[in-house]
Amino acid sequence: MADNHNHSHGANKKVLLISFFIITSYMIVEVIGGYLTNSLALLSDAGHMLSDAVSLGIALMAFTFSEKAANASKTYGYKRFEILAAVFNGVTLILIALYIFYEAFQRFTNPPAIATTGMLVISSIGLAVNILVAWIMMRGSDTKGNLNMRGAFLHVISDMLGSVGAIIAALLIMFLDWNWADPLASVIVAILVLRSGYYVTKASLHVLMEGTPQNVSVNDVAQTIEQTKGIIGVHDLHIWSITSGLNALSCHVVVEEQMTIAEGEKILRKIEHDLEHKNIQHVTIQLETAAHRHDNSILCTVKATESDSHAHHHH
Repeated sequence: MADNHNHSHGANKKVLLISFFIITSYMIVEVIGGYLTNSLALLSDAGHMLSDAVSLGIALMAFTFSEKAANASKTYGYKRFEILAAVFNGVTLILIALYIFYEAFQRFTNPPAIATTGMLVISSIGLAVNILVAWIMMRGSDTKGNLNMRGAFLHVISDMLGSVGAIIAALLIMFLDWNWADPLASVIVAILVLRSGYYVTKASLHVLMEGTPQNVSVNDVAQTIEQTKGIIGVHDLHIWSITSGLNALSCHVVVEEQMTIAEGEKILRKIEHDLEHKNIQHVTIQLETAAHRHDNSILCTVKATESDSHAHHHH
């Protein structure tokens, strides 16, 4: 399972590196183009591409950091760095969207003159660049399962839509003289960017809050453990994600008093095997007898207060 995680990890890194170079190169062209043609749609797209470049760079850094080995101060290693990068990505998307809204509002009240031919050419090339990068990402990396990768991919997709908006705006200004089409296109882009940012941030914060992974059902997992031969009950169940594609579980299970260590280990191996099919890769289980049990609820109910420190110690 870890091999699989490492393999997709390597593929994700390679794709990010290629995408980073393509996006950064074109972003420079778009910034110059947006400035020379005076188009907000182009500049907002370039701003978006800048956030793409930054987000791809951070995502790359995150993958590199997360490969660092675990040590005494970071017993899970640096795998969570990927999730921090995803949060950063999500928040920058939201901030960029808000800035575009502000700029567009200024332009609606006072639409400037725009060099439409240049705007059309640059936004068309921008669209082609984004389609290429999105295709590379979809083919070579895990844009569904890996939050860090998905954040970077969503940046590119909303960027692609930004280029479409700029093309339509350029055509409307050229043929119908609708100068307000430029800020309108940037507002539509901003809405899409905001949506992407919201979802990436929400999913990343869920991981940071040790939330139950989306692809795991607590009831299903509890049932799987309880139905294992030799298990009397399960409690203090925790399921969380260390990073995208790496879910962990810890719990206490009650077994018969006379069970031998060898029999206990056999049960543990069976549970580990069953849980691997339930998307859980890292399992820690404490075996105990009914006499040790302090609570019947499946989820942990111990409060972290001083008066409960004795109970927690027992727990």
